[in-house]
Amino acid sequence: MSRRHLGAVLAAVLAAGLISAGAHASPGQPAVGEPRTENGCARIEKSLPVLSDWPRVHSRVESSAADERRIRKILGSLTLAEKVGQMTQAEISAITPDEVRAYGIGSVLNSGGSWPGKDKYATPAAWLDLADAYWAASTSSRTGIPALWGTGAVHGHNNVYGATIFPHNIGLGAAHDPCLVREVGQATATQLRVTGQDWTFAPGLAVPQDDRWGDTYQGYSEDPRITRAYGYEAVKGLQGADRRRVGVLATAKHFVGDGGTTGGRDQGVTPASAAELINTHGQGYYGALAAGAQTVMVSFGSWTNAEVDEGKLHGSKAVLTDVLKGKIGFDGLVLSEWNGIAQVPGCSNYSCPRAINAGVDVVMAPTDWKAFIANTVADVEQGRIPIARVDDAVTRILRVKLRAGVLDGRKPSARPNAGSAPALRARELARKAVRESQVLLKNNGGVLPLSARSRVLVVGKSADSLANQTGGWTSSWQGTGNTNADFPNGTTVLGGLREALGAANVVFSEAGEVDPAGFDAVIAVLGETPYADGNGDLGKRSLEAALLQPQDLAVLDKVRGRGAPVVTVYLSGRPLYVNKELNRSDAFVASWLPGTEGGGVADLLVRGRHTYPGFTGRLSYSWPRAACHTPLNPGQDGYDPLFKAGYGLTSWQRTTLGQLDETSEARCGDDGGGTATEDLGLFAGKAVAPYRGYISSPDNWDGTEFGPDGTAAHSTIAVAPGQVDAPSDAVRGTWTGTGPGQFYFADPAGGTDRRGYLNANSAVVFDVVVHRPPAGRTALSAHCGWPCLAEVDLTKVFTGLPVGQKSTVKIPISCLAAAGLDLEKVNIPFLLFADSPFQASFANVRWVPRAAGDPDAKTCADLG
Repeated sequence: MSRRHLGAVLAAVLAAGLISAGAHASPGQPAVGEPRTENGCARIEKSLPVLSDWPRVHSRVESSAADERRIRKILGSLTLAEKVGQMTQAEISAITPDEVRAYGIGSVLNSGGSWPGKDKYATPAAWLDLADAYWAASTSSRTGIPALWGTGAVHGHNNVYGATIFPHNIGLGAAHDPCLVREVGQATATQLRVTGQDWTFAPGLAVPQDDRWGDTYQGYSEDPRITRAYGYEAVKGLQGADRRRVGVLATAKHFVGDGGTTGGRDQGVTPASAAELINTHGQGYYGALAAGAQTVMVSFGSWTNAEVDEGKLHGSKAVLTDVLKGKIGFDGLVLSEWNGIAQVPGCSNYSCPRAINAGVDVVMAPTDWKAFIANTVADVEQGRIPIARVDDAVTRILRVKLRAGVLDGRKPSARPNAGSAPALRARELARKAVRESQVLLKNNGGVLPLSARSRVLVVGKSADSLANQTGGWTSSWQGTGNTNADFPNGTTVLGGLREALGAANVVFSEAGEVDPAGFDAVIAVLGETPYADGNGDLGKRSLEAALLQPQDLAVLDKVRGRGAPVVTVYLSGRPLYVNKELNRSDAFVASWLPGTEGGGVADLLVRGRHTYPGFTGRLSYSWPRAACHTPLNPGQDGYDPLFKAGYGLTSWQRTTLGQLDETSEARCGDDGGGTATEDLGLFAGKAVAPYRGYISSPDNWDGTEFGPDGTAAHSTIAVAPGQVDAPSDAVRGTWTGTGPGQFYFADPAGGTDRRGYLNANSAVVFDVVVHRPPAGRTALSAHCGWPCLAEVDLTKVFTGLPVGQKSTVKIPISCLAAAGLDLEKVNIPFLLFADSPFQASFANVRWVPRAAGDPDAKTCADLG
């Protein structure tokens, strides 16, 4: 290429904002500015330049010299304790307004499933009352600096009763519409103003590379081109278009590489090269920071490979200071994850000089915030944290508060839209987002769209389930425990079909017990049930949907080939191996997690009076051809998906998908580990070393160790020595029923390879005397490094045991493996959970080889 042509190409790239000539980049360092636009929004580029280094990103939001002078003046007026208070973020259930005032707290948050007064149905007025109380307390402190309130509004204001819930990011990615993402951000910002929050921990900018990850649905795409454009528009939607002051604060998260962990393990190790981090996992941040994102949340994960050993990113100065604040030029605040500092070696929930020195500015210390303040003040006084580092952190916090208008703002209830219940609703926009996100994968015989005069049979567990439609991070962390009544303004897919066809023309049988003959079509609404983060990790389980959700295949087998075409609408937070389901369906729609507007699905299934263009969604992830077809990304050796990213039929395309291979694989990868021959003792009158006994509950989920006398107590659970065969040979657990609680045996040193016990057909074995049967749910779980865990329901087991008599229970390890336990790193081999009144004594707790084959051992089918 001639120099003249090369110059023309560079000029075009610079003009597009893909690489910026300015932004105070170092010599030879690439720089990024605002994107090229299409239809007034960031354009999804056909390709992105390969960057040789981390780029300097020019933010559209900047401070004036007067702003910076004001910040320095405020900083100079603060004591050390007040500075550390600004760096502290506490959970609303663990801090009162009076404590916010007394400690000069900089910010509070509400986690998933945390509401004012612990009331899931709290009104906008109740949210505002608490927001006003925190605001009044902070502004009446000696410093007068208002506290921020942050929340995880990741697909609408998903923790607030009555709010419209939008599709999760994976669905928005399938829309290929950056303008839609801006609109969703704007609507979410309005929702937050209703209840008084200043800050959302969104957007998620992961570029997931292994769909076994439980947070895949929080990534817009496996394609960084989409994530970059979407990151820009999501932030612009939340924060607004002003270049000096912003609206609701956005959070670019989780920096960096959380979508690239080995095995798709949440909070795991990302082995990516620096070039891969820069050109794949960093792209969303370049878009978000160019749009002016004011906060960045750190990843729980680690960055380690043959050349780099940064370990936990919360403790990485190279990543947080040298790269993010230095090379990229980010001048906002860096926020830790929930107790994320505790994962840094040598740290705890309430003390971590290394994380502060690495560049964390605000520490999310939800319940241990008092100890964090005391320890951090001491760390500064004793020279472990330089005062200059504290001053830099507080400068950034004040800068963000000034840009957000909080320093000069009114109390939350005096702001626009405060308390307006109608402003929580954005139903038409959400319905539009649902329509744009649906991807038609199969439409043999042109089954779709159905005539508006059709009579249909609707089957499947998700047809009338807003919980399954909305997924994780909805009203609670995991999205579990919700019913349709928790979404008063929502519509299920079943409700949308009744609206489109008339209730008389829609018959619902969840289990498919109605004969399909005489119907024009069967619509099966199937798929995953809610999960979040590590609880959704598949570990070494395969992507095979028929194994993960066997009841779905059973429903399809009841209705297929019986005189009516079958249309499957599949709800999921990731692409799955669904060859069996595809073979049993004439049409198949990837519906993702569409949120509360199921009518948007029905709009596309039925040809109606509307002028919608029909199916336009296209995959933003590659779709697997086989059960262990992951990681699956363009450019990999052997890349051969069933459907490539970008695939999606329109309503009028006439194609035929033939019969697919149905080879089944339950687990992926080498299980190895040998074969265990000896019992693994866990408790025999006391915890067996290296294991220690703990209880945990909402009082302290991080755990309280059994005392020397074998006792420990929280408000919902207590343990004490008990008797099964002899005095004090057991641990007696008493659950009060006032909330959830659990006791467990853990190795404080970490996980151990226990694969040999699975290979030996072992069981978790324990002797038990039930004193009071459980009044609600009880479960046995084992952990492989939080949030890696597996759980089986033991409610039926315990309610079926005789009261006051010794019984021996044997639970196959294979049941825990099937539920997702990674046996290579088991750190908690026994945990017993209950959420209602229950009392029992447990003795001789152990893992026993070959015990799963005993005649009295439970089977996995016996559980639940």
